Amino acid sequence: MAQWTSAMGAAQLARLLNSQQERPPGPGARRPPAYRALADGVRLLVLEGRVPVAARLPAERELALALSVSRTTVAAAYEALRGEGFLESRRGAGSWTAVPAGNPLPARGLEPLPPEALGSMIDLGCASLPAPEPWLTRAVQGALEELPPYAHTHGDYPAGLPALRAMIAEGYTRRGIPTMPEQVMVTTGAMGAIDAICHLFAGRGERIAVESPSYANILQLMREAGARLVPVAMAEGLAGWDMDRWRQVLRDAAPRLAYVVADFHNPTGALADEDQRRRLVDAARSAGTVLVVDETMSELYLEDGLSMPRPVCGFDPAGSTVITVGSASKAFWAGMRIGWVRAAPDVIRSLVAARAYADLGTPVLEQLAVNWLFSTGGWEQAVAIRREQARENRDALVTAVRRELPDWEFSVPRGGLTLWVRTGGLSGSRLAEVGERVGVRVPSGPRFGVDGAFEGYVRLPFTVGGAVADEAAVRLAAAARLVETGASAGNEGPRTFVA
Repeated sequence: MAQWTSAMGAAQLARLLNSQQERPPGPGARRPPAYRALADGVRLLVLEGRVPVAARLPAERELALALSVSRTTVAAAYEALRGEGFLESRRGAGSWTAVPAGNPLPARGLEPLPPEALGSMIDLGCASLPAPEPWLTRAVQGALEELPPYAHTHGDYPAGLPALRAMIAEGYTRRGIPTMPEQVMVTTGAMGAIDAICHLFAGRGERIAVESPSYANILQLMREAGARLVPVAMAEGLAGWDMDRWRQVLRDAAPRLAYVVADFHNPTGALADEDQRRRLVDAARSAGTVLVVDETMSELYLEDGLSMPRPVCGFDPAGSTVITVGSASKAFWAGMRIGWVRAAPDVIRSLVAARAYADLGTPVLEQLAVNWLFSTGGWEQAVAIRREQARENRDALVTAVRRELPDWEFSVPRGGLTLWVRTGGLSGSRLAEVGERVGVRVPSGPRFGVDGAFEGYVRLPFTVGGAVADEAAVRLAAAARLVETGASAGNEGPRTFVA
């Protein structure tokens, strides 16, 4: 059986190869042979995640025509890639991209730094900010006042407190998406919501299409659930979603689910426009794929006057294709583990029924706290504080990184909590390893990819500002110098991810 999960057309691959910036050879250096340059180009596309792992490449003759080179050149390039572990082939099945066997891949999720380590380590690992006080304290006090009637019950509400479900439904209705409380289930954070959805719709071995890159913890959740992840490469910078590529993958791979973050994508910060949202829903409906849309970043717009597009579920009036996930954890506080699912009533009933064998329900006190915020106007004021914190931190981090690491490349997003940074050819995994030694914790790019992609990236969240942002950039620059010289690895020479 073939091991590829998506296909790359000859014209599409040729465009990607031609878009690479060719680096002039150094003084006295010779240009590599044509086959070597082609092999290096494909390898770089795989490592950067622009060509997914397990993507079938075009036949030699097709690619030769698209690139205007000889078939011999393409054949030699494919053979070189096979020898290096970046390509696998089988007679009758074609050739598909891979990563070299035996390479340890940091593909697990992101764990918070222990509080006792915060004094000596600048933590850029998790995209979470401190609570927006005084609103956390006020919300808990308000919840305690509302608690007595609930204390006289059994306390199990598998679908969530009716009052909170009604508030969440009303919020969608105000956004132009008519919603009934029966279309809402309250969960233990967005992770709990997506875990429940995966178990209901995608059993072990089922395919799930995911953006490449995507949120590390969700990728790990899906791996542990036994899903077969089908990566769909994002466009360069903040361009976001390549709809032709999405339609092709959904048609060819026929995944049961697809997971997307359309609002200030984690980690790139991209924001899908209305045309991309409409076309994505149409493609999912045509393929029979359930589209899971993560809206946890949707309220974190950081530019004044930014007009947000309609929610993705607004392009699915029948409610048969899109399941929406929201959360208080990013917009308010990560310690407030309240999330929710908006879906068709029959889907909500199935999710609620399955809860009897999972976590039974979400803590009542935290639900009451979020409901207090929604019902008193405290939510809007708390989120306004959060936006101001994130905006100031973003601007400080951008300035510091540009000053200390001018070779690093990134686009500044208009919202969200993360900066997706190309590290000037340095290994993101090595930067993460060395960074901890010099006092800065940063997640490497491969954590956000499938099977080893994005080695040349790191993710920097907007969690520190001011002097701390300056010091974080100084420490990152120190780590980069150590990686470049190989000093941290016993003077083994430069450790970059490209030859």
